Amino acid sequence: MTPSLWTRLSNPSHFMRWSGALVPWLAALSVGLVGLGLYLTFFVVPPDYQQGETVRIMYIHVPAAWLGVFFYGAMSLSAIGTLVWRHPLADVAQRAAAPIGAAFTLICLVTGSLWGKPMWGTYWVWDARLTSMLILLLIYCGIIALWRTLEEPNRAARAVAILTLVGAVNLPIIKFSVNWWSTLHQPASILRMGGSTIDPSMLYPLLIMIGAATLGGTTLHLYAMRTEIMRRRVRTLTIREAERLDRTQPRLTPKPAGMPVGQPV
Repeated sequence: MTPSLWTRLSNPSHFMRWSGALVPWLAALSVGLVGLGLYLTFFVVPPDYQQGETVRIMYIHVPAAWLGVFFYGAMSLSAIGTLVWRHPLADVAQRAAAPIGAAFTLICLVTGSLWGKPMWGTYWVWDARLTSMLILLLIYCGIIALWRTLEEPNRAARAVAILTLVGAVNLPIIKFSVNWWSTLHQPASILRMGGSTIDPSMLYPLLIMIGAATLGGTTLHLYAMRTEIMRRRVRTLTIREAERLDRTQPRLTPKPAGMPVGQPV
């Protein structure tokens, strides 16, 4: 991709054009993959020999966990674009990604708790993986709250970018927590040296669900970016219109004290 093409794609006006054409196709493809993945999950995948039917929670839990981490990684890259290059779409992409990443992280925690009850005998333990994912959700919430607290857009963008990069320290902790500490959470079973430990009859439907969730999350992200751009355009037009009215509105000359009402000055 040439720099000129990258510049054109990153321009907000060009982004609105190509994303508007792409979003419907991505949405249709993601819905189709979700339907296929759910069919395989509930009607084709066999019960696990130890976990039984509860293993089906994995097909929601794992994609949600992946997207919670994925969107924070995308926000970290956007934060670098905001601080270093002042990219016109970096802050837009970061702001659009935060609620989506927070929602998937919450889904991950809820489904993990429901899965943990029959497996561990409790909904929650202060396990390293669980705790680091909870911290990720709190960071997401803090970032969203900071955006709502600071009204000046440039100041908010810089502050959120710095907080995002500080919070990125948690990402490797999430990934390697099961290797660094002795935890109840199982170690990596998909991306690992020596290959996956999941049987192909369960692995391929899981990969389809991960792909479907990624496409769906990307569709939501593009749509949220378009909404954020339109919101900022409306804000800019409102400010300009207020300034225009302020310049064109006739200024009333104050009347001296004691002059009767209606008396020309």
